[in-house]
Parts: sequence; structure tokens; C-alpha cells
Amino acid sequence: MKLHELQPAAGSVKDVKRIGRGHGSGQGKTAGKGHKGQKARSGGSIRPGFEGGQMPLQRRMPKRGFNNIFADEFATVNVSELEKRFEDGAVVDAAALIACGAIKDAKDGVKILGNGELTKKLTVKAVKFTASAQEKIEKAGGKAEVM
Repeated sequence: MKLHELQPAAGSVKDVKRIGRGHGSGQGKTAGKGHKGQKARSGGSIRPGFEGGQMPLQRRMPKRGFNNIFADEFATVNVSELEKRFEDGAVVDAAALIACGAIKDAKDGVKILGNGELTKKLTVKAVKFTASAQEKIEKAGGKAEVM
């Protein structure tokens, strides 16, 4: 094979549609834009959600709820994750959870949730525990310490 024999894959190269280049091209005169109107003009496109001056849907709908900027945001971890990622007798805290990849960021603290089963004896240090998570940790012989 030589350089002058190289060709792109079949169907990968498409000719540009040359609009406004005479009526013989099939895209002459109005260049595929129809007759007059906003969409035929240069720069003539309407933004998404514009309803021709009518009050748009997103402004007709009522606002609901609010976002509390002072609320604490917890990184959550299920008991099943602790079962998978830690050995028997380990001490589990925010730093250990980040190191093993269970969470990316501790945020305002770690909350342990009770989904899954736990058989290993772990000492878990967290800001919050659900009742079921605390029960499962203590049932397995471990400790749930609130920081």
C-alpha cells in the first residue's frame, strides 16, 4: 500500500451541503429555509422554552420547597460495605473509609446505615448511626462509637 492509495472508510466522509448556490442544486433561492419569517432570517433562532411572548411554562408553575444552606450533609455507608471492605477487629473511621474507597469525602461526618449483614467484629466511629446499623454492629460483637 502506498500513500496515494489511502482512502477513508466507506461512509465515513460526507460532502458538505452547499446551500444557496443556484436552483439546480436543489438548495437554491430560499436555501431550504422556506419563505420569510423569523426562522428564515440571519441569527433567527428562538431559545428553548420561548413561547412567543406567552408566559413560559417554567414561570407558570409554582415554586416549591427550599434548599437549606445550613443543613449538615453526611457521607453515608451501609453495613454491607463495612462487611466487604474491612477485616475482623478493624477500627473504622472517616479516614479509613476514604482510604478503602467506600466514600470520597467525609463532608460533615459519616452516617452508618443498616442495609446488609455484618459478621465481623468492628469498632465503628461515626457521627450518626441508624438504629438498625447500631444493632447489627453490636450484635456482631463490635462497638458503635458516636463521635
